[in-house]
Amino acid sequence: MARSARPVVHYMATRPDGTVPPTCNHLARYYSGLGETIPTVNLAHHIGQVIDHPSPGQKWYTDKPFSYFHMYTRPGEILERIEEGWPIRLFVVEPLGETGNWGGRFYPYWLMSQQIRVVEETGAWQAFGHRGEQVLAVLAQLPDLARQWATEWAADPEGTHRTYKAWEQRVDHTRALTGWASCRAQYSRREAGLQAANQLAGDAAAQAATDAGAEPHAVALIQLRARCLVAGQLMLDRIRNGEYEQSIRALLLGAGLDTPVPVSA
Repeated sequence: MARSARPVVHYMATRPDGTVPPTCNHLARYYSGLGETIPTVNLAHHIGQVIDHPSPGQKWYTDKPFSYFHMYTRPGEILERIEEGWPIRLFVVEPLGETGNWGGRFYPYWLMSQQIRVVEETGAWQAFGHRGEQVLAVLAQLPDLARQWATEWAADPEGTHRTYKAWEQRVDHTRALTGWASCRAQYSRREAGLQAANQLAGDAAAQAATDAGAEPHAVALIQLRARCLVAGQLMLDRIRNGEYEQSIRALLLGAGLDTPVPVSA
């Protein structure tokens, strides 16, 4: 018996207040600079309802700051077009009427329409992909972890520096972050989620380590550790088979460094 196809789910991300961000941030900044108000819709106010686009543009061109309802079938890519990044709210929607796409192999997980039904609000963690909950847990821990790492560095600057530099060289040599994690994220449609997680991790670690009194070179390596850790968590299910891949995964999670961090399955 043939297996039935999994139904396609369409997602839209909003700002924390529930309003839909512009489809083009550059046009939004331009028109805002002219003093014009950018139209939007609050999905949180219309759950279960059908919404028409307030001022649709030409199908399917980005000729206005908010030209169409822009949906994703792969939630791990949603953050690529959110102007203010995380945090967001995430909604399941149903496209109605005519739909379109820009075409080409770069946009298979996009869909545009000028009418939608707002089905429900769902977990925003999905914007980071299948392991979004684990990623958010790590991001919440990072300020404390970065302060702990900075304290360890201050207790033994020379020894910790040597340890981190040796680890950094292995990360660079294997391209654990820039090659393995980023490529696997691209293949599994979590590229935008990985980029956002890397940025959030680096910012959180840098702020905490700096506040703890760490020197700039220590802050930079603590940032790298945080970025690798969150990438390892995000891509844990994609980098785990075979002895060599296990070593890549271990590097991302901080193998060779002190104070190992627990990993959620």
